[in-house]
Amino acid sequence: MFDKLFSPEVIEETLWILQNEIPLAVWETIYVTVLATAFAIILGLPLGVLLVVGEKDGVLPLPKGVMHVLNIFINLLRSVPFLILMIMVFPITRLIVGTAVGTTASIVPLVIAAFPFVARLVESSLREVNPNIIEMAQSMGASPFQIIVKVLIPESVPSLMSNFTIAVTTILGYSAMSGIIGGGGLGKIAINYGYYRYKYLVMLIAVILLIILVQIFQSAGTRISVKSDKRLK
Repeated sequence: MFDKLFSPEVIEETLWILQNEIPLAVWETIYVTVLATAFAIILGLPLGVLLVVGEKDGVLPLPKGVMHVLNIFINLLRSVPFLILMIMVFPITRLIVGTAVGTTASIVPLVIAAFPFVARLVESSLREVNPNIIEMAQSMGASPFQIIVKVLIPESVPSLMSNFTIAVTTILGYSAMSGIIGGGGLGKIAINYGYYRYKYLVMLIAVILLIILVQIFQSAGTRISVKSDKRLK
């Protein structure tokens, strides 16, 4: 087995893939991950804020029915396995991008899968804020919008940065799965060469590169979270 895995022919083809396919695949993975995370945060952050401030005892209470529907909507999207979700949203992807396959097209299902997850992460971070700080802001006459913008979000920045890092690494893992439906990146390399053509060495290299990317994103996110934590200054 090892003789076939490291045969001269396999090594020669692997080197060709490393030179011609891998650089673009790494770039596509980073491109998809960063954009999908950005859009997921844009959609998930307001939803996460609403989940906290819209409660009965929140700073901006919303009707119970609205909160119930919002929670069900988020839970339903989070419950659908990503591979199934990618296929289900083909019509939406075609409507937005013009095609259901390709690197850019894979961003749409990634965002739809990730933003409910981000919303729950934001909710978790905001719940860590000391209620006394919120009460103090209310006693000083701060409006709900001011409390959200100047108290809730700033006070939860370290936790938000930590949770956004979790979101990035999760989306990175999802992006590898998108290779099954024609998405680009390292997932496509691993599936097209490692799975369909039995080039296990190529698959191993793709997995190692994904692990390296996860470590890079994780280290960067942890550093930002630590630097933004006022308690450590």
